[in-house]
Amino acid sequence: MLLWGFLARQFRRWQVYNRTVAELSQLDDRSLADINVTRGEIRAVARHASVAG
Repeated sequence: MLLWGFLARQFRRWQVYNRTVAELSQLDDRSLADINVTRGEIRAVARHASVAG
């Protein structure tokens, strides 16, 4: 049972990561600059969002 909970949590984190990358990637550079994110930081921001949430 513990394994299924772990797998479910990892799957949710993966979903949040992918959704965040997709949404931030659709923004133009000016919009990214408004939120203090560069294109090179998108994956790191998404990784942080998936662990924090």
